[in-house]
Amino acid sequence: MFRSHHCGALRETHIGTEVTLAGWAAKVRDKGFVLWIDLRDRYGITQLVLDEERCSAALLEKARKIGRETVIQVKGTVVAREAKNPNMETGNIELLLTELKVLNEAQTPPFTIEDKTDGGEDLRMKYRYLDIRRTPVQNNLLFRSKVGLLVRNYLAEQAFIEVETPYLIKSTPEGARDFVVPSRMNEGQFYALPQSPQTFKQLLMVGGMDKYFQIVKCFRDEDLRADRQPEFTQIDCELSFVHQQDIMACFEGLLSHLLKEIHGISPAPFPVMRYEDAMKTYGNDKPDIRFGMTFTELNAQAQNKGFTVFDAQELVVGIAVPGAANWSRKQIDKWIDWVKRPQIGANGLIWVKCNEDGTFKSSVDKFFDAEALASWATACEAKAGDLILVMAGETNKTRTQLSALRMALAEALELRKPNEFAPLWVVDFPLFEEDEESGDLHAMHHPFTAPKPEHLSLLESDPKAVVAQAYDLVLNGNEIGGGSIRIHDRSTQEKMLSLLGFSDDEAKAQFGFLMDAFTYGAPPHGGIALGFDRLVAILDGKETIRDYIAFPKNNSGRDVMIDAPAPLDTEQLDALALIVKPKPE
Repeated sequence: MFRSHHCGALRETHIGTEVTLAGWAAKVRDKGFVLWIDLRDRYGITQLVLDEERCSAALLEKARKIGRETVIQVKGTVVAREAKNPNMETGNIELLLTELKVLNEAQTPPFTIEDKTDGGEDLRMKYRYLDIRRTPVQNNLLFRSKVGLLVRNYLAEQAFIEVETPYLIKSTPEGARDFVVPSRMNEGQFYALPQSPQTFKQLLMVGGMDKYFQIVKCFRDEDLRADRQPEFTQIDCELSFVHQQDIMACFEGLLSHLLKEIHGISPAPFPVMRYEDAMKTYGNDKPDIRFGMTFTELNAQAQNKGFTVFDAQELVVGIAVPGAANWSRKQIDKWIDWVKRPQIGANGLIWVKCNEDGTFKSSVDKFFDAEALASWATACEAKAGDLILVMAGETNKTRTQLSALRMALAEALELRKPNEFAPLWVVDFPLFEEDEESGDLHAMHHPFTAPKPEHLSLLESDPKAVVAQAYDLVLNGNEIGGGSIRIHDRSTQEKMLSLLGFSDDEAKAQFGFLMDAFTYGAPPHGGIALGFDRLVAILDGKETIRDYIAFPKNNSGRDVMIDAPAPLDTEQLDALALIVKPKPE
């Protein structure tokens, strides 16, 4: 037996008990006549003590040779600690050693294994196995495990069945780029890693499984952003004989259950917002509704007044920033420069200060009098002390730019409080979105999403007007899940693929198996997939998913710990019939 207790278990009730512990030597403090070692494992830290009066000279000498992170096994008697530490669960006791055994000596680690480490992110990712020993990282992974168990238990109680779907599948042209896997047994042919188990879960519904779920790895070979991973985990679900409201009710129940179990919060019924309203009011389809600063369109109040900056534009829109009328010109200019950055691409900002004395001061005083500016304030519901910020331009582009500004302002003003949770549903998405350059149609969600029944006829006459039976679950300004009612008949699926540019032969080659299945009695069905990594992070008051993944990739999609991806040797390439072109110099 390596240990009788773990390092977080001992309390005053154990005083006088002989115990055996094992773990890592986190710290060694030698005062000459007395020596302390902090022994750490996943469960906590226990202070070990050795002194000249109660321990042998040989044991003391052995203990003095222990280096940081050495793995040791110790035996001793639990005694009361003279200088108690109220910040430690084991802070009232310590272990007086009688035996010490080195299980594995450790080199000096490249950074300190402490809550606040001196290791930079790149260094810690290279030695991730050491980083995982730190309490914050372990707590993140323990929290992830807790959420996963809560999800599984909830879905099991709702009669969902967990089914594993294949990882080696067929590449499809929809969505992001696939990771492809060459087949040695089938020369010149390739598998793809799934971006989603979409078609398989639909086939499970055709197979009569009724309610399916899977906490599953998915893969996308896409350009990485700060908080994207090439492999990620999602809670993937599908249900038969359901309407959109049934699915929304089920997964509103799941998120409410998680908030209740983790934070003791019982949220009110989630608001439901139409896609069109989300875009008009917040400038994006995943609005953070924990704070205000909603959009107000000011075309009626601001155009045709002789100010060409507004008159020539499609949209004039503003937000009221609470309490910001006292900002200096330097502070306002900082935000004007912020929106002009290439990442945002705006031409600038118009500002209006709603002063406490009821007067107005603006950057367009030459063009608009006090009465006109008062009408802006009334429309924006700006109060005395608020600052109105206005943008103008092409509708979609301007909304996107103002949305980015709104979120950045909320961060700066500390309005996005991590301990507040504001979920909502966004519904009534367009079925298609149009490519600005080519005019081609793309599925806004995916090509298996069903249109609203009353819009079926529009597939022929006006496909861009078709509204989908699709819904997104949003939490604190993040889309944590998305789903839809699926097409379950062959003719509608064929029409959908045709509108997306598939020829009959291409549709049959890519999705013939699914459309064939629809001819054998496919039930009405729908589902949802929730991003598990992001859900876990947000529930823990964070938004960085990498902190909740045991072995994440960096922003370049590399695992710097194992140095992957890596080249294959010639023998492996030959076996796979692959030729790697040399990089151009």
